[in-house]
Amino acid sequence: MNFDWFIKLFTGTGVAHSILLIAVVIAVGLFFARIVKIGGVSLGITWILFAGIAAGHLGFVLDSTTSHFVKEFGLILFIYSVGIEVGPGFFSSFRKGGITLNMLAAGIVLLGCVTAYAIHLITGEDLYAMIGVLYGAVTNTPGLGAAQQTYSDMNDGAFNSVFAQGYAMAYPLGVVGIILSIVLIKWMFKINFEKEQSLYAANQRLNSEQVKVVTLEVINPAINGKTMSDIQRLSGREIVATRIMHRSTGDIELVDESTKLQLGDRLFMVANPTDMEPLTVLIGRQLEDINQTQWDADTHNELVSERFVVTNPKLNGRRLGDLKLRSTFHVTITRIRRAGIEIVASPTLLIQMGDRVTVVGAKKDVTKLQGLIGNQVKRLDDPNSLMTTFIGIALGVILGSIPIFFPGIPVPVKLGLAGGPLIISILMANFGPRLHLVTYTTTSSVKLMREIGICLFLASVGIGAGDGFFDIVVNGGYMWVIYGFLITVIPLLLIATVARLVYSLSYMTIAGLIAGSTTDPPALAYSNSLAGTDQAAVAYSTVYPLTMFLRVVFGQVLVLLGA
Repeated sequence: MNFDWFIKLFTGTGVAHSILLIAVVIAVGLFFARIVKIGGVSLGITWILFAGIAAGHLGFVLDSTTSHFVKEFGLILFIYSVGIEVGPGFFSSFRKGGITLNMLAAGIVLLGCVTAYAIHLITGEDLYAMIGVLYGAVTNTPGLGAAQQTYSDMNDGAFNSVFAQGYAMAYPLGVVGIILSIVLIKWMFKINFEKEQSLYAANQRLNSEQVKVVTLEVINPAINGKTMSDIQRLSGREIVATRIMHRSTGDIELVDESTKLQLGDRLFMVANPTDMEPLTVLIGRQLEDINQTQWDADTHNELVSERFVVTNPKLNGRRLGDLKLRSTFHVTITRIRRAGIEIVASPTLLIQMGDRVTVVGAKKDVTKLQGLIGNQVKRLDDPNSLMTTFIGIALGVILGSIPIFFPGIPVPVKLGLAGGPLIISILMANFGPRLHLVTYTTTSSVKLMREIGICLFLASVGIGAGDGFFDIVVNGGYMWVIYGFLITVIPLLLIATVARLVYSLSYMTIAGLIAGSTTDPPALAYSNSLAGTDQAAVAYSTVYPLTMFLRVVFGQVLVLLGA
């Protein structure tokens, strides 16, 4: 049997050869990612880059057209899915203590870029190589993709392998350097975990409680006989009172705008924590010994509280107040959980697919509302947002292709195929429902799209960077490892010192800040293993969206500096 066709398939340069080569490189890389760990830490999908470099070094090449398409489309899929993932929490991450954490994270990103640029100026190393080293040092692949794309846009589609080579050299020690920084901070400040818990509780830098549920007793004579509509107007706050216990009769009933308050009545309320003090001053005093369980027990099953999932696409983007739930169904929606955040259900709030709403009312009425809400969880498994995804990608490509002219810069600046889709996806995740666009995507779907995209990107970049990679290592490229370690450690230790001495942040919060500002999951896993709390995870999720955005943007800025 003649196997020439099989040999040509592996050694040729056609489209079939390119697809086969990319698939094999990805499979080999993922295999090593699963079985190889250094110090108990896996380098993850970065092994795909290493596998691609090895293939390129052995002489395997990709069809240029296929390589270009796979690399760019993979980058778009990855960046867009990242934006959809971080989008719901992007703007909310700036609230309260999140502002401090995000500014510190921005400082880490900026210092990393400054360190890389300073090394370029001092040593004379190629700036594009140092950009690759920078993103390997902070284990951030989207930034690498954005920088490489910007370079390609500025040079008529040219590919520069030095980005990927620098990234590959710095990445392994970058993972180690991030975790080592967390260890060094513990040693520098002689951390005592018991004291840390007290410090965290005292500062409350991260307001993890988005909604507070309380019982208030009406004791202010000035509001005796006032309706709930009057209270809403007088307070100027977003509040939801679901049930009232009348002092005169002891009866419990649902609250609407016309419900009148009498002295001694008790209100079961939901509000933002920052609104509770002025509401307490206006209405009366909090009854700390009465909770939701007691309210539910006292209703004798006449009123129930249920949580439903919005799966009816007709509700996507509609205002909660427009549904007239109180007059139509005799029920009240008190809270909405979206992207892990509890939100007070105000009349102006826009409903989105995938929202989890808390409904209070008589059991028969709540059951009727279930039909309107949908509550068919399996329906969320369908690709409801497929059309929205491709609309977003199209808009992202258009936005990324718009030339922007700045004085003093000889070539127009573009957001590129990384920046454009990232911005559009963040905006889509936040504002798409206002245009009645379904943006909800299951976590597994987003992760699959993200992983496929980054695998395609790393494989094509690695194969292209493989030719000459080991020559660079022998001829001084090993210094990139040292430079990468400095880029990793210097910003982290400096900003961590500021966070500790100036803002008195707890150690676990700083550990989460470090992991989030480097977008490094292994560092988060290590931080979580240090103590049985969620402090590191909360800090990580707070700074992750802005950090990811800044990493993508700053890489493009550095490329422009080298133009």
